[in-house]
Amino acid sequence: MNKQTLLIGFTLFALFFGAGNLIYPPTLGIEAGTSYWIALGGFILTGVGLPIIAVAAIALISNKTTELGTQVHPLFAIGFSSLIYLAIGPFFGIPRAANVAYEMSIIPLFSEPLNQSFLLFLFTVIFFIVVYWLSLNPKKLVDRIGQWLTPALLIAIAALSVGSLLILDSNVQAPNEKYQDNPFFTGFLEGYLTMDAIAALAFGIIVITAFREFGITNRREMVIFTIKAGCVAGLGLALVYGSIGWIGAKMATSGTFENGGQILSSAAELTFGYYGNILLGIIVALACLTTSIGLTVACGQYFTKITKISYRWIVTLVTIVSFLIANLGLNQIIAISVPVLVAIYPIAIVLILLTLIPRLVGTSKRIYRYSVMLTAIISIYEGLNAFGIYITGVQPIIESLPLFSIGLGWLIPAIIGGLIGWLVDKQKQN
Repeated sequence: MNKQTLLIGFTLFALFFGAGNLIYPPTLGIEAGTSYWIALGGFILTGVGLPIIAVAAIALISNKTTELGTQVHPLFAIGFSSLIYLAIGPFFGIPRAANVAYEMSIIPLFSEPLNQSFLLFLFTVIFFIVVYWLSLNPKKLVDRIGQWLTPALLIAIAALSVGSLLILDSNVQAPNEKYQDNPFFTGFLEGYLTMDAIAALAFGIIVITAFREFGITNRREMVIFTIKAGCVAGLGLALVYGSIGWIGAKMATSGTFENGGQILSSAAELTFGYYGNILLGIIVALACLTTSIGLTVACGQYFTKITKISYRWIVTLVTIVSFLIANLGLNQIIAISVPVLVAIYPIAIVLILLTLIPRLVGTSKRIYRYSVMLTAIISIYEGLNAFGIYITGVQPIIESLPLFSIGLGWLIPAIIGGLIGWLVDKQKQN
């Protein structure tokens, strides 16, 4: 079982490691400077730890993702889970991955202006044919990704990291204002913004299904093996984040950059010349491909379970919708996706945390309901803010919440909601 656990761990690493995970650490490195390693510790705690904990939580609750919300209400569980799968799947996540792969692996190869719309169309046709083909048989997903795509991805990342670290010899600069006072907590928040905890709710099904096919049915064993696979994936993510983040720290004197993608592109070109862009393109394409395959399979398995429609038809529909939305372009997709993710991510975190503290929460539906309700009020309003919608009378109240300025305005209301539910339970018992 050790070999199977290692393979599933490699698969989980590749599923988590999308293009967004590739471009966040270099930005952290260039901004944190001499405080990089402290900031990285905070980043890994939430960027790696929280998603792995979320996968373990899925294994803990009888292997049914919808049970995360069942304590609130069965219909809420199905509705919220469906919203998550649609958001990280065909509506936003998969199309965004295809666009990032196109912009970082194809566009840099051409020096002359091109018909971007037509080139994007051709690229997405090929990209989604591969995604569809590799998603049709989920039983082979672990073999295809764990044995082939993950090693190829790791080799490409290692080549870029080692080459850059040997050639880039500039001194690490002092941290910018953002990382001067509390670099660990700032890194902690940056890791939270990767939003991999939502993806973990989908990838958990893939991991559990894979272990079931290897004969693991006991819940306790399932949790143990899931945690082991999660540790494999987490170690890989931590090593990759550390190395490419350090590249960012060493690039501080090499120019001004708008995002982590530009940092890595410049580092790749400085290290390997024109072929550096090809190497980075391979890394990004593989990262986006594996994530898109995992999300397609997860959507197929989930919606097949709740609708009883055949897996092939669901995967076909997910692929077609993803292809159509991908051709809208990256800017349009991000403009719509960010507010939706801002609205649903805190609710997902609260459900995960409540699942992991059963001794404190027990089977109390009221604790779940009040905590989720107050969290949803704040997070949905922040989602509306991200869309540019503000309510004059409400805005000052929301902004006065503790931790609002750092994106955690929902945290105290979530705790208060849980306490209200607990007090109501106590009153009913008396």
